[in-house]
Amino acid sequence: MHGLEQKVAIVTGGGGAIGRAICRRFAEEGSIVGVFDINEEAARETAVQIDAAGGSALVQQVDITDYDAVAAAAAAFEAATGPAEILVNNAGWDRLANFLDTDPAFWNQIIAINLLGALNLHHTVVPGMVERGGGKVINIASDAGRVGSSGEAVYSACKGGIIAFTKTLARELARNGVCCNAVAPGPVDTPLLRSMTPDGDLDSGLGKAFRRAIPMRRLGEPDDMPGIVAFLASEDANFITGQVISVSGGLTMSG
Repeated sequence: MHGLEQKVAIVTGGGGAIGRAICRRFAEEGSIVGVFDINEEAARETAVQIDAAGGSALVQQVDITDYDAVAAAAAAFEAATGPAEILVNNAGWDRLANFLDTDPAFWNQIIAINLLGALNLHHTVVPGMVERGGGKVINIASDAGRVGSSGEAVYSACKGGIIAFTKTLARELARNGVCCNAVAPGPVDTPLLRSMTPDGDLDSGLGKAFRRAIPMRRLGEPDDMPGIVAFLASEDANFITGQVISVSGGLTMSG
């Protein structure tokens, strides 16, 4: 990719499966990576892998649902590395349940992590991009936010909100040189998806149904995601903003 060498990138959820793959890809491209995660041990493991491969990574343990904590973590990271030029809002969480069987406490938890957390990062990091006249924001949404997903009503609402927010921010910030795009994964074989199935089994039930529905006849892997994220963060995508790109093996083909 053009233009990622020595760029400063923040990736939330950098200790998780998809987040770790994204962090490693940025490091391979020569970027300085901020691994932001509530799970410090997982984030440090990501940083260890990056350092072992010759890359550069710094860890910030942070709860993205806490605005003040996000502002402090971003400030500390940028004090060490310089201003963030790339922001990837990847952190997320869900649990399968029919909407009528859930309660407001569950809704609030889902909304805080999957929607408000991203808003907190935007509000603390993006003003600096505007002031400097450029930056790239990539929000990891979900195909659930484009077409819905049974058992994920509130999560789908949040991801649909992230998509709409991304498009709106892209319009607001285009003249400031800040590009905002969304990546919408389909089903990906991660510990989170496995936690939604009995005994973590994806060879039958939900996993089998997904594979049958996906034209490529397989679930996504974490390493399927970083390529498009790195592209959207690079100079190759300087004229792309407000777009939603599915990475789903053809499960979703929205025009």
